[in-house]
Amino acid sequence: MTDIFIESGRSLVDGEFTETSLRTSGRDIGALDAEQGRAALHVNASGLLVLPGIVDLHGDAFERQMMPRPGVDFPIDVALVDSDRQAIANGITTVFHGTTWSWEPGLRSADNARKLLDTIEAMRPQLAADTRFHLRHETHNLEAEVEITQWLTEGRIDLFAFNDHSNVKPTKRGQLADRAGLSAEAFNQLLDKVVARRPDVPASIARLAAAARAANIRMLSHDDNSPTMRREFRALGAVIAEFPVNEETARDAVAAGDFIVFGAPNVVRGGSHTGWTRASDMIAKGLCSVLASDYYYPAQLLAAFRLAADGILPLARAWDLISAAPARAAGLEDRGVLATGRRADIIIIDDKVPLRPRVVAVIAAGRLVHLTDASRLVHSPAPRKTVATA
Repeated sequence: MTDIFIESGRSLVDGEFTETSLRTSGRDIGALDAEQGRAALHVNASGLLVLPGIVDLHGDAFERQMMPRPGVDFPIDVALVDSDRQAIANGITTVFHGTTWSWEPGLRSADNARKLLDTIEAMRPQLAADTRFHLRHETHNLEAEVEITQWLTEGRIDLFAFNDHSNVKPTKRGQLADRAGLSAEAFNQLLDKVVARRPDVPASIARLAAAARAANIRMLSHDDNSPTMRREFRALGAVIAEFPVNEETARDAVAAGDFIVFGAPNVVRGGSHTGWTRASDMIAKGLCSVLASDYYYPAQLLAAFRLAADGILPLARAWDLISAAPARAAGLEDRGVLATGRRADIIIIDDKVPLRPRVVAVIAAGRLVHLTDASRLVHSPAPRKTVATA
């Protein structure tokens, strides 16, 4: 591993931008306001932003690499490598792959969840981003409880979310049937069986939450639709609210000190594709603490600059939503900020074009893993040996 010297960038340090240099040491940040010292690699960041790497708590864009069209599958290892490249190219240095284990067959089936977990574990050493497993458990999938409990106990799950997508609108059933590889009639029959399990769901949720608490694994609840629902999950230990569907629920979460996650694509596009809460409004009201890539890896980077351009938050505070805050929510105290001793996850950005930040370089755990402008590398001459003269 080569120590890296980043010279003269506008670095985000302690919530403010300041022109400084920094040096990595192994996997960590060795020093701020540093001199080159023994660093073998020298990057000229003059005129560029130097920022902590993005932390993505909830991203399922990798599913598009696995199944780019309904019924068209590609190997999971190929999909993960492609997703890793996309994440890194967009400044994401820590990625939680949101893997849904549903009652559906197909893309979100038990078999796919098992294969994904096994493949992520096997491939972690060769992936550039710190790749973690976020299991999105469909609560009506009662058959999965025993196996998920085992995964939680063994520490194989990094984040654990409770989802309930059993209330499927008739207009969406055809799309879900295609994803599951079922006819419309077969999907409707399956859905009827799933809904009939509803009385047994609360007890299953309570058992799984107890297992997650015992294993010290952070929990999330998805699409909370009322303060009552948020309080119920909070009481179980799920202190991260993913995509609360209305302001009343978000306010209850803030009052209790919960983390609140919204999707960065919502900010970039100016609203939710489902017609629910507008994330920018929630951020302006102090009702959002984390932005996730959701279904589009470029969205976090773009959203931070969108919020700054629209005057909703200064860039330093907007960046907290995609770096320091998600790191805190996930319990990752070693990253999310530029500070001595923290993990050297660093991205260098050219922000000259409004709303179109360009990633120039990405350093992940002290390794230069992405570079789009080789002219920024400074080739320092090796020191000459002193030759004694008579």
